[in-house]
Amino acid sequence: MADVEQVLAPWLEATLGVFSAAETPDDLEQQLPMIRVERVGGRDDRFAQHPRVAVDVFAATADEARALAERVREALLFLAGPVGAAVVRSVTCSSGPSRLPWATPEIHRRGATYTVSLRAA
Repeated sequence: MADVEQVLAPWLEATLGVFSAAETPDDLEQQLPMIRVERVGGRDDRFAQHPRVAVDVFAATADEARALAERVREALLFLAGPVGAAVVRSVTCSSGPSRLPWATPEIHRRGATYTVSLRAA
């Protein structure tokens, strides 16, 4: 089965033109803006996966983080069809973009949670 992080992060980077990965880099301040995609739960069955995915955006300003989080939300909610090594059936937003704390106040973070239904291509 396809790894949802390896499916979504490259797709978001190509679609939105923003650095995307499954982990935040040590030099995050120099990589802004950034989108982090991380599987945080969900279920798998015989033919498909239904992972719950946390998608965080990091930016230099609160306005930039808010706008990028909304662009990510819109892109994901319309995502369906072949993506990399998977076929995305649907994406639902279970918790919309909201402000989240980060270790340094110079970095603004917004996060949302999605459930992605996908199968191997």
